[in-house]
Parts: sequence; structure tokens; C-alpha cells
Amino acid sequence: MHKFSNLLALGVGAALTLAGCSKKQEVASEPAIPGSVVAQVKALGFGTSDLRAVDGGYVVEGDILLTPELLASSPSYSMLRVGSDEQYRTTNLVTRLPRVLTVSISSQFPAAYVSAVDEAIRRYNDAGLQITMRRISTAGADLPVKYSANLGAGVLGQSGGFPSGGNPAPGFTLVPPVINSSNVNYIATIMAHEMGHCIGFRHTDYFNRAFSCGGAASNEGASSIGAILIPGTPAAADPNSWMLACIGNGVNRPFNGNDQTALNFLY
Repeated sequence: MHKFSNLLALGVGAALTLAGCSKKQEVASEPAIPGSVVAQVKALGFGTSDLRAVDGGYVVEGDILLTPELLASSPSYSMLRVGSDEQYRTTNLVTRLPRVLTVSISSQFPAAYVSAVDEAIRRYNDAGLQITMRRISTAGADLPVKYSANLGAGVLGQSGGFPSGGNPAPGFTLVPPVINSSNVNYIATIMAHEMGHCIGFRHTDYFNRAFSCGGAASNEGASSIGAILIPGTPAAADPNSWMLACIGNGVNRPFNGNDQTALNFLY
């Protein structure tokens, strides 16, 4: 399976490749990350085993960008996560609802990506939320989809982080040479996942990413950014959620019933 950048980095097996927002391999030449940053990341409730520095901040969980502003923040929260595999949100959400979020896509992408972003937008709009989305062809979109040929070894994409000041994170970046597919539903699933981070969702299995990514179980601990259990979502593993950390090649994950519950609760 691949990770999203929000795909998590995994070793590649002969028969199965894991994908997620991103997948990442450790690179020995990467600069050391200051201990103060590591402490801030831990305080926000994110694991540091795959922490890496990028332009604009630091990436965790393969595809979530933590900006310096977010690292320095101390948001309050009133609920902690419960259980091991459920739907979670951050304390940072999009406000001033109802609201239309505009989406644009770089002209560098192949045609399949244009169809995929329209499909991802359709999924959100069909969910009946107070957030709707509309694709535009001009500059200044709330959620620009940016092109990159390389975000690091094995990285499929990277979100712009989480909402700030009541606005969504500023879009996300995808890496077509690594995604290596023209499957519209698969690409739309990756896009919808990154959009989910941009409006405040964490990984469904953030508490134990081994569920979708394999390998050893990981516990990222309590957080101040928030890992807030969404009422009505299951306390058991959810194998088909669009916000799972990793996804198999070519897999399509439209919103399932638990995803819809989570989306309706927030928006």
C-alpha cells in the first residue's frame, strides 16, 4: 500500500505496494531536525518516526504539513481520542458556514487528473454538507492542486496541513510520476483524502497506522492539535474509510457510511 503524503511510507513488497498521501523512505543525508521541533511535534500529538523537513515546515504521517505557525500554537481541546480505529478531527475547522470552497488544478497535470478532481468535488458536494466545492480556472482558489515531479523518495502527495483562522489549508500537492496511474477513481480518492486533511480530518487509523499500512503498531499519544473522536463513528476498525493512512494501488474509496456520519457531524 502507498501512503498519502498523507499516504504513509512503507516498504514495497513483491506482490503488494502500499500507498497513501505519501510514502517515504529514510534518507541518511537529510539534515538533523532540532530537538525543539521534535518536542513541538510530539506536543501536538503526532509521531516523529517519519518526521522530515520540507519547504514551509515539517511533514508527519507521510503527507501532513505542519507549518511553523501550527507548531507554535497551543489550541485547546475538550475531548481525547477513544479506542483505536475511528474517525478523528482536529480542533482546527473551516468556519463561516455555509461556504463554497474553490478548487483549481495546475495545467501540468494529465487529463485524468482534471476528471479526478471533478469526481472528488462531486463526492463532497453529494454529501449534502455546509461546505460545497467548485472548480475554477483562475488564480486564487481556496484549494489549489499543485504539481510536483518529486517530493522525496516514494511520496505520492502532500497536504497543505490543517485549517487555520477558519480557512482550509491552502490545497495540496500531488506527484503523478509516483502515482503512476490514469485511474480516475483512484486519483479522486487520493485527492478527496488530501481535501479531508485541508478541512480538518486526521487519519482514521492515526492511533494505529499499522491497520492500513502494515508493520508495527504506532501510538502517537495525546495531542493538543486534537484527535477528537467524532460521535457516531465506530470504535472498531473501519477498513474502507477515505481517511485511512494508506491505500492499495488502484483502490477506490468513496465515502462509506461512517465517513458520511463524520462529514455530517462536522459540516
